Amino acid sequence: MTIYVGNLSFKATEADITDVFAEYGTVKQVKVPTDRETGRMRGFAFVEMESKAEEEAAIKDLDGADWMGRTLRVNEARPRT
Repeated sequence: MTIYVGNLSFKATEADITDVFAEYGTVKQVKVPTDRETGRMRGFAFVEMESKAEEEAAIKDLDGADWMGRTLRVNEARPRT
């Protein structure tokens, strides 16, 4: 499963996101999409963790949490259509 993390601060880095999710287990990968024209972060990211249990715990605890002055939206990522 991949976790969608929305409403991120534009100051958040891949390392910041990894640190937050590492509290719930092993982070396999963090993808932070950027705008093609400006190179600026788009305000969301995708996180993959080692196990489904770790991902579920992170979603449960972080959805709605205040981080870097923003209320996070954290849920299971939906496949692209």
